[in-house]
Amino acid sequence: MPEATPLPPDLPGAGTVNPSPPVEPAPAAAAERPHPLDNPVRAALTGPHAHFAERRGRILRYHPDVTPWLALPDAPETQDWADVAALVGPGGSVTLTAFREPPPADWEIVFQAEGVQMVTDAAGAVPDPEAVPLGPADVPEMLDLVERTRPGPFLPRTVELGTYLGVRRAGVLVAMAGERLHPPGWTEISGVCTDDSVRGQGLATRLVGAVAHGIRERGETPFLHAAASNTSAVRLYESIGFTLRRRTSFLSVIVPAGAWPSTDAETRGPGAGSLEHVGR
Repeated sequence: MPEATPLPPDLPGAGTVNPSPPVEPAPAAAAERPHPLDNPVRAALTGPHAHFAERRGRILRYHPDVTPWLALPDAPETQDWADVAALVGPGGSVTLTAFREPPPADWEIVFQAEGVQMVTDAAGAVPDPEAVPLGPADVPEMLDLVERTRPGPFLPRTVELGTYLGVRRAGVLVAMAGERLHPPGWTEISGVCTDDSVRGQGLATRLVGAVAHGIRERGETPFLHAAASNTSAVRLYESIGFTLRRRTSFLSVIVPAGAWPSTDAETRGPGAGSLEHVGR
């Protein structure tokens, strides 16, 4: 299925009635302005999630305790990869999505998978009476559920990214879903998982709908990512109103030993690759 076309921006100059002089066409840069979901990690870290970001040069990443995603520029250059190496460190892991170019030849690829990005205007967005909010005090239970179900990256501070809801049975957390990436105007639903003991009861569907309801109440639009190979999850999301926006890829690579910029980072300004925290 082809990638969906990004929504066009509003064009200036509409409504002109005087045919002379001719109306200039919109600049190419404006016509090709990227959609926030084309590079959602970067859009989030330069927008609502800026307070989670660490920056070196043009490279942005979430704090490693929050989520492993790192954002490259749309057209990364040699210095950008050097800044990735300096930010992460030799032997460190880099996790990317929506990447357009392969990493340098000496960077080891340890994981690569095709994925889908899906969006919805509805998604059965209704609250669920059994869903309860989850917070920092619930993190040990959440990490235990993630370990059993493997929904994807979930770290000790991931819960800080947005609203998480769960369902308990006999006091045990058996299902959850929540919010992760937050580009302007959009919120990603993530961490959707259900314990084997309660599979088939529709808890994932209900929790996705409840999280989507909260997103819609804020005037934002839900989206999500899934592995293209996880056909059961894709079918579930389609059944509640999600549609394919684009195909994407997920990639994890290891920074090789010696992949460090030759310039001393301590002497460089923020635009040239020094490490800085963005926001608080």
